[in-house]
Amino acid sequence: MKKKEMIRQMTLEEKASLMSGENFWVSKKIARLGIPAISFADGPNGVRSQTDQVDHLGLNPGKPSTCYPTASAVANSWDTDLAETVGQALGEEASAQGIDVLLGPGLNMKRNPLCGRNFEYYSEDPILSGKMAAAFTRGIQSSGVSACIKHFAVNNQELHRMSNDSILDERTLRELYLTGFEIAVKEGKPLSVMSSYNKVNGSHASENSHLLSDILRDEWGFEGIVVTDWGGSHDRVSGLAAGTNVEMPSSGTNSDIEIVNAVRSGLIPESVLDRRVDEYLSFLEDLRMSGSEKTAGASGKDVEYYHDIARRAAEESIVLLKNDDSILPIAAGTKVAVIGDFARVPRYQGGGSSNVNPTKVDNAVDCMVNTHLEMVGFEPGFRRNGSEDRELLDAALELAKKAQVTLLYIGLDEMSEVEGLERSHMRISENQIKLLKALKEVNPNIVAILSCGSAIEMPWADDCRAILHGSLSGQAGAMAVLNVITGRVCPGGKLSESYPLRYEDVPTCKYFPGTESTTEYRESIFTGYRYYGTRGIEVRFPFGFGLSYTSFGYSDLAVDDNGVTFSITNTGDTEGAEIAQLYVGLEDSQIFRPKHELKGFVKVRLQPGEKRRVAIPFDERTFRYFSVKTGRFEVEEGTYRISIGASSEDIRLTGELKHEGTGAEAPYVRSRLGHYYTADVDSVTDEEFEALLGRKVPRADWDKSLPLTRNDTISQLYYAKSGLARLLHRILRRMKNKAEENKSPDLNILYIYNMPFYGLAKMTKGMLSMEMVDSLLMIVNGRSLKGLSGLLAGFFRMRRAKKAFSESLMKAGKA
Repeated sequence: MKKKEMIRQMTLEEKASLMSGENFWVSKKIARLGIPAISFADGPNGVRSQTDQVDHLGLNPGKPSTCYPTASAVANSWDTDLAETVGQALGEEASAQGIDVLLGPGLNMKRNPLCGRNFEYYSEDPILSGKMAAAFTRGIQSSGVSACIKHFAVNNQELHRMSNDSILDERTLRELYLTGFEIAVKEGKPLSVMSSYNKVNGSHASENSHLLSDILRDEWGFEGIVVTDWGGSHDRVSGLAAGTNVEMPSSGTNSDIEIVNAVRSGLIPESVLDRRVDEYLSFLEDLRMSGSEKTAGASGKDVEYYHDIARRAAEESIVLLKNDDSILPIAAGTKVAVIGDFARVPRYQGGGSSNVNPTKVDNAVDCMVNTHLEMVGFEPGFRRNGSEDRELLDAALELAKKAQVTLLYIGLDEMSEVEGLERSHMRISENQIKLLKALKEVNPNIVAILSCGSAIEMPWADDCRAILHGSLSGQAGAMAVLNVITGRVCPGGKLSESYPLRYEDVPTCKYFPGTESTTEYRESIFTGYRYYGTRGIEVRFPFGFGLSYTSFGYSDLAVDDNGVTFSITNTGDTEGAEIAQLYVGLEDSQIFRPKHELKGFVKVRLQPGEKRRVAIPFDERTFRYFSVKTGRFEVEEGTYRISIGASSEDIRLTGELKHEGTGAEAPYVRSRLGHYYTADVDSVTDEEFEALLGRKVPRADWDKSLPLTRNDTISQLYYAKSGLARLLHRILRRMKNKAEENKSPDLNILYIYNMPFYGLAKMTKGMLSMEMVDSLLMIVNGRSLKGLSGLLAGFFRMRRAKKAFSESLMKAGKA
């Protein structure tokens, strides 16, 4: 251990106290030993630092901070230098606010487009996600602030997110859902990792030793700390043993007492606690060292400096999806009608814990004066809550008649992409589509500007001359979009996720969201472009797609054991950037595989006529697969198809490379996994999924005959034996449904509704111990008298234990 001498001076109670928070955003300190407290803040796309009315759902505003484009937007840049620049700016602002740990980036895979939190995540591909997250992490930590990559792991739905069990095979886990984290850990070297709420194959992520010890620490060499998601600690002692260091937020001293009792009773050896404390103290030292070497930070940099970084990030992340007859860029002096409520009140970030209180917000109507266009007027055109308004529509039509081009701002409203709530479909509201089709009849020159953080259906795409995807572009996104529209900036972004024609084409549509108990990842590795390309499913826009105001030629591919080199030429008359993508596939493989997989990429900026030789190296992940038979990554011998593409479906150059294998025996019996070998995930049988898992599939339905337990949620009070508990359920459900019907979901109610009973002991500031939660469950399960008796006895036991613990700490402090 690195801090053996310091640990030797600490009492058992002091060591235990460091393993949980002091309050909602701050850890504990030990003044007598000079061990400081550390402060946390949400931060995937801006610093959400709170001093009053603290919460983790974004209900109450934080201090004003720059709101940068979300991860879903920045990923479209495919620009790791940009990600690092944004990360550094975020780190500087966090440091200036006294923040030690910034909770981000988020790099869970976009398994299904309806996940309510997809806007916080980078991509459907782990290579792109991992590279962007690693760069973002380096940027944050260059300013002396710890990044905290999240949510580790397999956290891909919001429904029952604190209790649901993600059921998947080891190969899918390692290749798809952990590879991004692996890259972020090895290349970004984060000082902290946040565990997710959910279970993974039967074990809560915060107490999953396979994830936290076997893989994260032992295999990847992670040396930082693991922090629970807020309220995500299930069994504190098990979590400690598995590798979790800090439980957040504070649960009073209840968790500390549990740890002390576990050590004294012999449930866990004190050496386990010492190891977690050693990791924590080493983290503090690393944080202090990085802080002493950090940049000048925010010193001398004002709001406009960071606003400019946010604008440049948005410009690089915008994706041009359609540009018929090169209607864009729009020439100077063109008369334009600005229509759409999002033009005046922009949608620039998602809802929930990542919600940032921006320093300023651009909007298209006001920013139009900074362009060379002639704006003939603005009309909202629709109500963003989806309700019909004929007067608004008619006014928009009259305005469009006066213009040469209509700029139509449409997208998903604030309540469509919210932490804690899945989207119910992939469509934008019907009133927006009606407006678009009506506008086409009076002025077909329509440029649609999209604001949404995840994939949507676009059956209306043919009704537009151009489509510009701004994603959720942060506080400076409006001006960034106008700079692209007017040609000041040449669009160079490409999609980091596939856009299917319809939701029914999504490979996980049958398996999402999971049930009350489990989520079955029956599709295995066939998500996103891996499925569409292999199965031959047509999409609206493929992964990696994006147009430009110029054109690029690819030539002269050379392939050797180290990687690929090729030439890219700007064949147009405008300076621009091209994102070239390396895909690798193996036909006639002994294992089932996608047609090809992304293994690298490069972004190249070229002047008109400029030609440049570029290289994309191979690495340890280029040819590997995870063998469930050997329990490690292997390489299959064969002749691999090497492809260079402008998207996953637009392959420009191809080559071959014969590669030696590791000689591992094939891990599968093909006859038992027939539908996986054809990527027909819709037809996977129970027997095939069990053959893939190597075990029986756990029950997906909740057993109504069993009593409710700590891991069951408040929403499952529906099954309670107690009439009072069922009444409470009806009240909560009515409040939740009413809010959703009014297009204003109550995030607090949603959190409570989906919270497991163990959360009552973790999110009430120590008012309830786990023993008291068990007594409440007795009442819920119809054993009222015994439950009430246990509740009272538990309260007094908790009070005595807290007093004794506090006295022990005070005694140590005086020593």
